[in-house]
Amino acid sequence: MERIGPRITTDEIELYLRTIYSLLRSTTEVQIRTLEEVHAGMNSSMHMDARKPSPDTSAFIYASLRLPDCIPAVKSIVLGQSYPVFAHHGYADIESWQPVSARARRRLCYYDGKETLACSIASRSDIDDIIPVLTAYQIEWNKLNLLLQSCPSEWIDQAAAGEMEALLQLAAGLEMSEEDLQRLKTIWGSQFSTMLHQMAAQRCEMGIRLLSGSLSEYWRATRIWWENVEAHSQDLRDRPVYFVSSNTHSIINPVSGFALSHRAEIIDLLTQKGDPGLVEEWREIQECKTQSNLENFLYYALKKVQQLPEGRYLVKEQADVEKAQGIRRIAAAHSFDVETQIIDLHRLDLSRTDPRLLQNLGDLASTIERTNAVIVNIDYPLGFSAYHILSKLSEHIAEIMGVYIMGKAATLNGVRGDVMIPNVVQDEHSENTYLFKNAFNAADVQPYLVYGTVLDNQKALTALGTFLQNARLTEVVYRDGYTDIEMEAGPYLSAIYEMFRPTRHPHNEIANLYGLPFDVGILHYASDTPLSKGKNLGAGALSYEGMDSTYAASIAILRRILNREQKRLR
Repeated sequence: MERIGPRITTDEIELYLRTIYSLLRSTTEVQIRTLEEVHAGMNSSMHMDARKPSPDTSAFIYASLRLPDCIPAVKSIVLGQSYPVFAHHGYADIESWQPVSARARRRLCYYDGKETLACSIASRSDIDDIIPVLTAYQIEWNKLNLLLQSCPSEWIDQAAAGEMEALLQLAAGLEMSEEDLQRLKTIWGSQFSTMLHQMAAQRCEMGIRLLSGSLSEYWRATRIWWENVEAHSQDLRDRPVYFVSSNTHSIINPVSGFALSHRAEIIDLLTQKGDPGLVEEWREIQECKTQSNLENFLYYALKKVQQLPEGRYLVKEQADVEKAQGIRRIAAAHSFDVETQIIDLHRLDLSRTDPRLLQNLGDLASTIERTNAVIVNIDYPLGFSAYHILSKLSEHIAEIMGVYIMGKAATLNGVRGDVMIPNVVQDEHSENTYLFKNAFNAADVQPYLVYGTVLDNQKALTALGTFLQNARLTEVVYRDGYTDIEMEAGPYLSAIYEMFRPTRHPHNEIANLYGLPFDVGILHYASDTPLSKGKNLGAGALSYEGMDSTYAASIAILRRILNREQKRLR
């Protein structure tokens, strides 16, 4: 069949994927080194200097932040969909191992304290993600191992102690800039010298084993996830549901109002113990020197102060306030790591909510008094697991009123902090081009966005993975007008297709989703600019300015839900 959309993979990426899955068919462990050459040959935009002898620091940092801190000691990684899969293959006690997590990737992992790491996977997308990350990490670790052989060990200790001359000497010896070495020092903190000494002492040699790659096991893992959700909220089947895929803080903060009512405590902790940059931001807000939104700032500051020892009491206080307002948090168990939140609209306290939710919505109190609807918010999943989750949810919920998706994306025509609103999605998984009426436009988001720009009527590409993109692919999709690259919209739209059509979603077709019996809205906030050479999330993290777009999108979603609920009850 002739392709409908652009050619969205290159020969190098297809070769890499074929190599990965052919090796993982083995019943024994596969060494990561067997993938290093084909990984480098892919010319990934996330790992542009894989072949060079000098380190690609951005790629190394990106990979490091998406692996648990125990990874330097790990020799074997085992992948499985759920606890029963691990038990069947001889890992019956993994839940008694130490739970470990990465700073920038949610994945349920357990470490045996020696050399083995067990990771739960929710779909093929987890494989497409974790193996390139491991490969990039190993390539860059071994580059640094070789370069450290020529660096005196005292340079490491002196640089860790803050001696600038030693830091400059070490950076030159490691063939990286002072800025890159400072980034590593910031990320590793007190472990900076320990990590570099460990790198100098040993090469990285990891192996990986996939315990089961069957589709039925992914379905079973999703069923385990749903059964856990349903056990904590048995009333979901009979109530109208607004489904939201975002994260664990962006929807709850505006509806609970906890940060707003604890403003004094948050600011007190921030000014005494917090980040100096945020303290200065607060001073500028007070002096009206910046246009920063107060509510967004408090949500961001709350997360930061709760990470301080002095602010941990706010975690429990927040949980108590949420519970009193009918907000339930359901942690994942025995399966993949996707937290679920159930928000009972009837129990919301409008005197505490973010004031932006109430603007121009009329008698919202009457709506809240009469509604029986709930918001089901999930911590956005990775890639194709979005399809499994929404499909399972739609099987068990009688009335879905709307599906709203918010997530990170790379932008080819914007900057970090922008919000993209697509109405066309090209999906690499199904190879379909989805056309749909997005419930949002720029006017819905722009009033709540301070730092970025809203770009609506965009075309999005759902990629297979962050590493599975290169300059040639980016050039092709940009030439065809695709400016928004992300990982979940396509799978969600495939599930939505099956929610109102009598057949499974098609393959390599133009799929028209106009005329849906429920609301669909997709908002992406820009976290990455791949056309800026070498600039990915390993080159930096989303700062407060980046979080500003997250909350602007969240307010737009919540206002849409409240407005729809008003109309339904009329």
